[in-house]
Amino acid sequence: MDPYAKAQTLGIQTEYIDGSGHRRVTTPEALTAILDALPPQTPRRIVADPVVIRAGHGTRDGTRDGGRTQLSEAAQLPVRWKIMNGTGVLAQGETHERSVTWPSGLPEGVHRLQLSDVSGSEELPLLVAPERAFGGEFDRCWVIAVQLYGVRSARNWGIGDFTDLEGLLAFANRLGADGIGLNPLHALFDDRPGDCSPYSPNSRLFLNALYVDVEKIAEFHIDAETQAALAQLRSHDMVDYVGVAALKWRALRAAFAAFKANPGLGRWQDFEDYRKEHGALLTRFACFEVIRHKLNTPWWEWPDEWRQPNDAACGKLRRARDSAAEVEFIEFVQWTADRQLGACQALAHKLGMRVGLYLDVAVGVQSDGFDAWNEQTAISRHLGVGAPPDPLNTAGQDWGLAGFNAAGLEQRAFEPFRQMLRASMHHAGAIRLDHAFGLKRLYLVPRGFGPANGAYVLMPFEALLAATAQESVANRCVVIGEDLGTVPEGFREQMNGWGIWSYLVMMFETDDHGVFRNADYYLPNALVTFNTHDLSTYAGWRSFSDLKTKRALGIDPGETDEGRWRALGQLDEVLRRHDIHSHAFYSVASFLARTRSRIMAVSMEDLLGIVDQPNIPGTVYEHPNWKRRLPVSLEHLASAIDIDALKRATRERSHA
Repeated sequence: MDPYAKAQTLGIQTEYIDGSGHRRVTTPEALTAILDALPPQTPRRIVADPVVIRAGHGTRDGTRDGGRTQLSEAAQLPVRWKIMNGTGVLAQGETHERSVTWPSGLPEGVHRLQLSDVSGSEELPLLVAPERAFGGEFDRCWVIAVQLYGVRSARNWGIGDFTDLEGLLAFANRLGADGIGLNPLHALFDDRPGDCSPYSPNSRLFLNALYVDVEKIAEFHIDAETQAALAQLRSHDMVDYVGVAALKWRALRAAFAAFKANPGLGRWQDFEDYRKEHGALLTRFACFEVIRHKLNTPWWEWPDEWRQPNDAACGKLRRARDSAAEVEFIEFVQWTADRQLGACQALAHKLGMRVGLYLDVAVGVQSDGFDAWNEQTAISRHLGVGAPPDPLNTAGQDWGLAGFNAAGLEQRAFEPFRQMLRASMHHAGAIRLDHAFGLKRLYLVPRGFGPANGAYVLMPFEALLAATAQESVANRCVVIGEDLGTVPEGFREQMNGWGIWSYLVMMFETDDHGVFRNADYYLPNALVTFNTHDLSTYAGWRSFSDLKTKRALGIDPGETDEGRWRALGQLDEVLRRHDIHSHAFYSVASFLARTRSRIMAVSMEDLLGIVDQPNIPGTVYEHPNWKRRLPVSLEHLASAIDIDALKRATRERSHA
């Protein structure tokens, strides 16, 4: 079949208008590579997409039922249907019309739907979901956004850790804030500490062990050699990931040995409880890490026994004399990280903070990491997630990450997606889904091709929203979708209809003439912020530092100096329209606090007047991305920030 015709049947958009308004068409070679990388799939004949039922959702005539699904013209009546879950048949019936009205009262969850007519049968997922995601139990509040790795304190080991996070929560609470927003805390690669981007994880299901406070482990006793090395690590202005990792992993091993020899009261039982709770998934992760360290090659080059997840092989590895302790060590580290992060959210609850932890979720994973190995149907290692060319990135972007694919998710009944959400929400009051457009369509770039030669691949949007609502309600966690960039038609309306919040960045909230929107323009169910980790800080923006830095790196900043002067003037104008007669950052915070958006995020970089931004997209080694430490220690934040000005700016949404 012609690749373009095949692509059309599989929901692949082979041409699109990029962010600069140019029409682009995927080449036949790139399109063939994309098709080859996706799991085999046969277009359905009776019902094309997974069926979604919203519990309690009313019909147009005001009655209540389980919802209705239209059948395709290819379906031959009558059509028989059967809804099944793990315990058997939930409901069944037959329709002689071009639609099926589902019974009310079906249990929430993901079920299997069998459909058949005289020409054959097909099976697909059926999701019964709450009407909306969890909406939060607050009116308007604010949080402080922090890059955890960059937190400086008198006691940490040269990188921010979970004890620092407890200190940040206590500090934020005193200011009247309701939480701390963080960079992704996903597990990275312990043997590649220099690959430090939190958005390029090994796994989104487990945590980055470098955030563990080793000294807080009950059985650990610091030795003189470690103590001597800490002073140098603490003195650096950049996180020395290699040095920190070497010291911290050695200390974690010492802590594990002490734990094995003499665990503190009740701690072994808690460890066992954690292992039971996470079951085969934790065992797989630990075994994957052991094999990865041993073979030191990508998993697709491993022996046949290990190229696919194999629970029997994992069981043997876990019991083998030469590997059992190593498997248990990796499980110990994850248990420790989980309990320390959990203690942070518990502290936030104790303090009465209405959000607590607001965590970021990366859009994809490294193709040679655990998640890509563990979910080879739902994730293709041959396709990179990215973005087409736009004014800020004129060449397009390939983020080097593998993402979910529609066919694989449906075959796996969306469990990999729900698992990812569950892991992220476990200790969070809110999460942000990076590049939420990926719920509707992903821009995929085949390996070996440039980022301008990708294609948009449609995702089962309604089903993913339903799964998100299920996990959001179950975990009582607000979900914010990062919806910046080229917005698919109807995307925000559908997302907001499911109770998924928008992500509003003041820098981008201007009309066609560059005029900043008024405070009453901003949506209520949204998080509002001035900037993001990928954009200039406020001090950098006002000083043109971001433009100068990008030009020095050979990157087109997408803005002229004249354009920046106009933007600064427009900012002053919108502040004056709201009777704010200063353009200090606290004035901007005061403006944002007046918006209807229910969460406002203020970055620590802006509170401290830092010029350099945490990350410059399109760079890897040219700029110290994800390495810069705060210039002020946690213990001295109160004297470095104008507390009175901040409290005045945020008073109408503060809890104190």
